[in-house]
Amino acid sequence: MREHKLYANLKKCIFGASEIPVLGFLVGKNGVRPDPGKVRVINEWPTPSNVKELRKFLGLATYLGKIRPLSQLLKKDAVWDWTAECQQAFDAVKQDLTEATVLAVADQDRPFHVVCDASDFAIGCALMQHDHEGRDRVVYYQSRQLKPAERNYPVHDKELLAMKYALAKF
Repeated sequence: MREHKLYANLKKCIFGASEIPVLGFLVGKNGVRPDPGKVRVINEWPTPSNVKELRKFLGLATYLGKIRPLSQLLKKDAVWDWTAECQQAFDAVKQDLTEATVLAVADQDRPFHVVCDASDFAIGCALMQHDHEGRDRVVYYQSRQLKPAERNYPVHDKELLAMKYALAKF
């Protein structure tokens, strides 16, 4: 390492561990899973009571398509009205963040396939791979909200947009 001018700080190194923490996740030989400490924080997150608190929460969840009812409250001149739909979206996002799919470690010797989907307000895609038992495993996933003009697209165009998005991401 020194020959190539790479150095390691031994205080930051972990040796012989079955899992290591990386960016809020635990990474091990079986894949990537959410850090239980982060999951606890999300589970205990209180219902937002204003725009500032909602922005903090949505900073955790911008990749999830379920935030649309919540993001409507962030628009300029929007009146704060926490509806049952907002509470349902808030609870769904918390559940998605805490029960995140364990991501599989990619096996470069196995083929990959992509799954895409579109809804009325979001598109998403997942890079998948069959494990040694033939089960589909998620290697990576990505999603985003549709822009206002994209929401007017017919269903088949939204599906094509999701495919284009997947090609750009993977």
